[in-house]
Amino acid sequence: MEKIILITGASRGIGAACAALAARHGYQVGVNYRQDSAAAASVVAAIENMGGTAFAIQADIAQEADVERMFAAIDTRFGPLTALINNAAMLSPQMRVDQMDAARILRVMASNVVGSFLCAREAVRRMSTRHGGKGGAIVNMSSRAAVLGAPGEYVDYAASKAAVEAMTIGLAKEVASEGIRVNGVRPGLIYTDMHGSGGEPGRVDRLRASVPMQRGGHPDEVAQAALWLLSPEASYSTGTFIDVSGGR
Repeated sequence: MEKIILITGASRGIGAACAALAARHGYQVGVNYRQDSAAAASVVAAIENMGGTAFAIQADIAQEADVERMFAAIDTRFGPLTALINNAAMLSPQMRVDQMDAARILRVMASNVVGSFLCAREAVRRMSTRHGGKGGAIVNMSSRAAVLGAPGEYVDYAASKAAVEAMTIGLAKEVASEGIRVNGVRPGLIYTDMHGSGGEPGRVDRLRASVPMQRGGHPDEVAQAALWLLSPEASYSTGTFIDVSGGR
């Protein structure tokens, strides 16, 4: 069976690292992006330069029509999906809950929660033996924030990732008998551009002393965990999580 993967938010950071590693593991890679077409094209070019196969797909995962179009494009280009990494997510500038308005909270939940649900739904429709599929695996990218709460900074983001974890557990049980495994990865303080979106590009360096391993992590370290969970080596693992957080 051909190995076909879609990775959302794959134009940078953890998503881009997952895309490159998936290609090295023999996957044909769908590289989803929302806005930065040049960054997505760079990820595709890097995969092709190593002899892999990839293409970029623009879609805002918070929009149902975009998600349906994206999965249809994968069907046409590669065939039935065998793996999904729900990686795309957003955060807003650091603030306390008593400063947040509804628009901010809804933006975060639409991208991080609704988007993950919609992509998981489309993946299950293709992978599940109940729908005539041949099985597959899903990895949902959570965060240690789901456990720690991100007080004073991103409680809305932390709450969205806790919702993704609940979805991971429930969906894993729902489709376990249909040939699909669903697991999660909880990155900790990782050097990515995402911290700039929150208004503090140097956040990892500020907080790394709070990490037992005394350093920030790198996207490749998170990608290794995600690809292991997709692999046959994790064949008896579903509804579980790997923390990639240096002990924090």
